[in-house]
Amino acid sequence: MGHPKAGNPESGAPVKFFAALLLSEEMAGSAAHADMDKLLKELEGILGPIDYRGKAFPFDMTDYYEDEMGPGISRVIVSFAPLGEAMDIVQVKHSARSLEDSFSKDGKRRINIDPGYIDFFKAVLASFKEGPQKIYIGEGVYADPVLMYQEGRWITLPWTFPDFKKGLYMDDLSAIRDIYKKKRRTSGSG
Repeated sequence: MGHPKAGNPESGAPVKFFAALLLSEEMAGSAAHADMDKLLKELEGILGPIDYRGKAFPFDMTDYYEDEMGPGISRVIVSFAPLGEAMDIVQVKHSARSLEDSFSKDGKRRINIDPGYIDFFKAVLASFKEGPQKIYIGEGVYADPVLMYQEGRWITLPWTFPDFKKGLYMDDLSAIRDIYKKKRRTSGSG
């Protein structure tokens, strides 16, 4: 028999999936509505119906993606209605990468999809890149906790990406967290 103060294995709490989409100027422009609609439908096929879509913000704090995607990149946050298991992010990341490839043109991505999830305590992004704060979760995927939720607000961490650190998406992530809290209450899982 285990020690009474020791924890016992339990299923993890459900999480709410979201995607931080980097869009080339071509993808985000008014002429690209058909491509954008197709992208969102494809994402819904992976994660379920979109229940939140934030406004686009210029992604201009780094030129990291400019060689591949060109100037005028923007970022949009979207979330999906169904709750899921945190470990499902592994397959979601692989599906997102395939989707990026399908929208590529001349060997260059026009979108970059950073899938992630929110729970009561944090926002986590999935990554194929290793890093000191990232936790390997299988099949080449790392979980990267980018924000913590404490005392009613999002807290950045030393490694939080500059655009997240600047607070551009805090309202979006708070709105998504509110949807998550309501869903947890109505489903009886929290």
